[in-house]
Amino acid sequence: INPKEAHFLTFYSLVSFLGSRLRQEDSPPRIVEHPSDLIVSKGEPATLNCKAEGRPTPTVEWYKDGERVETDRENPRSHRMLLPSGSLFFLRIVHGRRSKPDDGNYVCIARNYLGEAVSRNASLEVACKFDIPSSSSGRNGSFRCPSCIVEEW
Repeated sequence: INPKEAHFLTFYSLVSFLGSRLRQEDSPPRIVEHPSDLIVSKGEPATLNCKAEGRPTPTVEWYKDGERVETDRENPRSHRMLLPSGSLFFLRIVHGRRSKPDDGNYVCIARNYLGEAVSRNASLEVACKFDIPSSSSGRNGSFRCPSCIVEEW
């Protein structure tokens, strides 16, 4: 190999190496699927979707009204499961005095060493059913109670 060919081969090897490194570069997280508002009946299952991309693969955490949500990963007895996709699955929606209710405003946060991405807010509201007596006009009435959506029967 003459010096001119050697220089060309070295240059070509360097460009190939840099090109392969650039394709493998790490990237900060970004949310590609945001959660949506939900209205769910007490005791029913529900899912708040969240999907994030990044390299390395980001970890996802959920927050409700500014506080971190405990899932089955921290407490095996939790009724909330963090799915591999990053979504938050509720085995059953809890709404009562004995336990902390699930209704509130949720956000998912994806993190890796390059930073974090925050999803849009999503509200989860619990639908309650009450037998509301008919008014004298013959129409059923409905009302909204605190942190509860009322459905007419």
